[in-house]
Amino acid sequence: MARRFRTQSTPGENIRIVARSIPWKLLIIIPIIVALAIPAYLIAANAGKNVIPGVTKFFYGLSAPPAPPVPTPQPAFPTVLPQAGSLLYAVQGGDSCDSILTYQMRMANAGQVFSDVNPNTVALNASLGQDCHALQPGMVLPLSPQYPLVALGGVVLKIDATTPQQVLPTPLIKTSGQPLPADCTGGCMLTVRVAPQVQVHLLVQTTVVIRVGSWVWTQAMLARKNVPDFPNYPYADPKASLNGMTLRACDFQADDVHDDNSLSCDQLMPNSIDDDRGVWLLSVAGANALDHWHYDIHLPKGTRVLLWLSSENGTLKFHKGNPLYKYDDASHVYVKA
Repeated sequence: MARRFRTQSTPGENIRIVARSIPWKLLIIIPIIVALAIPAYLIAANAGKNVIPGVTKFFYGLSAPPAPPVPTPQPAFPTVLPQAGSLLYAVQGGDSCDSILTYQMRMANAGQVFSDVNPNTVALNASLGQDCHALQPGMVLPLSPQYPLVALGGVVLKIDATTPQQVLPTPLIKTSGQPLPADCTGGCMLTVRVAPQVQVHLLVQTTVVIRVGSWVWTQAMLARKNVPDFPNYPYADPKASLNGMTLRACDFQADDVHDDNSLSCDQLMPNSIDDDRGVWLLSVAGANALDHWHYDIHLPKGTRVLLWLSSENGTLKFHKGNPLYKYDDASHVYVKA
């Protein structure tokens, strides 16, 4: 039998054989695929850098506790404080103490508060500096506001119970970095700084959340002068210091929350708001004091004022034409503003 010999292919022939075995269309598609794959990879890689952290942040936000509220910047303390005082009135012919108080000070029940039946008239004589039974035209009488309110704001330094038996409940779990709120629905005694060196004690009854560090706004019954056997004596002591004074609050607000259900000012007894259909208010003009209540009053900042608020269905309002006085530091009395 004759032998068969297979001739070996040269390298060049091998290359040609391989080239013929590869479809020519594949040679065209591969560069196109590569050209598309590289940009797609780069785009996906960059997108992944943003998507993955975004998804992680989303689920973390769902499980994380809610962020604490951003505190509202507190106002600056006023440079002056409300001042108890009087205004001057020259007696006219036919005037009596009762009529003067009724028409000049809008004290409707003056004849009941200061009655000749009891010795209260003696206290009125002392307040006016004249004997009410011997008034003469031309006499100048100092007239004080009856049962005055004071409007002010300040920062809470301390929260105490109003009675030794009362316990202020606190949450079982403390929130880090946030002062614990107190339950003052039954009443609390707040120590409030109203000026850098002045603190008052504020009796409040409110459902609004109060914390140490809260900024509170309030109108309050100014402490009255203590006169023996005259529990409803209506006048404040102009010489008394506001520092350390205890005030009963009404129209109360803590931080940005106003308590619409807090005590109205005519519920602070004794007072004559309902009988007089209004009340006298002592305050200081400016954004950090009286301007908070948005009364239509335009006086220089820091002006001590005495104004009449009209009572309308339990709400106290200032109307144009209501009496408005400013404190004169030279004469130490209130004069028309």
